[in-house]
Amino acid sequence: MDDLAVLRQEFSENENAFLAIVIHEQRWDKEAFTRLERAMRGVCAAFEERDQQNLPRWLVEGFWQCVDWLPDHTAHPRFPRPEPSTYYEAALTRLRDLQHWLVTGASPYLPGPVVADL
Repeated sequence: MDDLAVLRQEFSENENAFLAIVIHEQRWDKEAFTRLERAMRGVCAAFEERDQQNLPRWLVEGFWQCVDWLPDHTAHPRFPRPEPSTYYEAALTRLRDLQHWLVTGASPYLPGPVVADL
């Protein structure tokens, strides 16, 4: 499945989607987050290469939800955070970087290096 198709599922009501797990199960699923983040990164790179000017609304809204809603929701004192706080900080920073990349078309990372999974 290509990255855009993965994001369509991730930003839908699919019960296995990262955001759905956060909402319904009140937990951060690292495997689901990695799937989401990799697909977001792939889509950003693809749109940067194509110099895409017209982004699908559902895609922009999904990125926005990850950056605007997710940090507040997962920062709630009752939201379980079993990983070190540095992991969540890095994950949320990565999502902000990816939103910037999608919207501006310019990667916040140096050209060429592979961006490591969190």
